[in-house]
Amino acid sequence: MDFRFTPEQEQFREEVREFLRQELPADWQGAGGYGDEGGEATRELSRRMMAKLAERKWLAMAWPEEYGGLAASHMQQLIYNEEMSYQGAPGSFSMGVAWVGPAIMLYGTDEQKQRYLPRITGGEDVWCTLYSEPEAGSDLASLQTKAVRDGDDFVINGQKIWTSNAQGSQWGWLAARTDPEAPKHKGISTFMVSMDTPGITIRPLINMAGQSGFSEVFFENVRVPKENLVGELNRGWYQVAVALDFERSGIQAYAGGRRTLERLIEFVQQHPDETVRRNPMLRMRLADRAVELAAGTYIAYRIPWMQSQGMIPNYEASISKLYGSELTQRLALTGVQLLGTYGGLEPGSKWAPLHGRLERSYLSSVASTIAAGTSEVQRSIIATRGLGLPRG
Repeated sequence: MDFRFTPEQEQFREEVREFLRQELPADWQGAGGYGDEGGEATRELSRRMMAKLAERKWLAMAWPEEYGGLAASHMQQLIYNEEMSYQGAPGSFSMGVAWVGPAIMLYGTDEQKQRYLPRITGGEDVWCTLYSEPEAGSDLASLQTKAVRDGDDFVINGQKIWTSNAQGSQWGWLAARTDPEAPKHKGISTFMVSMDTPGITIRPLINMAGQSGFSEVFFENVRVPKENLVGELNRGWYQVAVALDFERSGIQAYAGGRRTLERLIEFVQQHPDETVRRNPMLRMRLADRAVELAAGTYIAYRIPWMQSQGMIPNYEASISKLYGSELTQRLALTGVQLLGTYGGLEPGSKWAPLHGRLERSYLSSVASTIAAGTSEVQRSIIATRGLGLPRG
């Protein structure tokens, strides 16, 4: 692996940076939490950013041109993700781009590709992911939401939980059980569901940070046209597994973490409190986080590099996800410890250092080792697929 970027890649990085300098407010501190921090102003900025990114074809730049992308390299996509995440730019992440669209490209019909993919790359449709259930989280194959064929429709009944941005999405990417008699991995199918379909009820969940980005979603006799089935009936588990691999490259955690660390160091330099500056424990923790962020960044760089060489990352992506999510928690803890009592003040308090971002990050980071696959699941993947260890 060559750790240097090409002149063309560095030129593109500067292009992204210039775009962000022009489009983000001068006082922008970065979006936080699960999408609702900053209220309507942040949501409106996100909508404007998505429109401008779509105009540049940056929303899905690695997609083929026929589907609205730029056929950009995996490394160019990495640079874009890194710069957008470093600034906490709204509108830079889309579930439709990250894994719904790639799954439709792999498994969808020509009609599905023509209908849905351009609306994803154009920023017109926002997607949520309807996977987890109250009794099916890490063991996703245990899901019990049912889809029963009835004429030209499938009738959906069940409940999903921890659905990010369900209330702001036009479409849902649903995994449901279509053969209750089959082994649990072999009776699941995937569907595209319009979120305004009668019978769908969305109830926001308030997390410990006071945010409502998650929701639980109830399905009561929801009719979905058979044309919205994606791929082969009862083969949905394998499609879900492939789609989750698209989610786990991990550069966002390291880019955002690097910006947080820089803010912490700047705060210490601007507030030369002798207790903080002479505290060898805190100084060592800051140094540890800097080293870990550098190592994690190169772990994340490896994923698109492998893809550029025609390889398919699997356990390597799990390594990046595991290390990044646990580092996110360590960094947030270091931050609130460094800020002392003030580190627990919420955004909006005039006494809150760094606009209260560390308090919000500390609370939100609890979910980082659960969302998108728990640390336990990631370790199992690394052990069995990476190290070749036997299953327990």
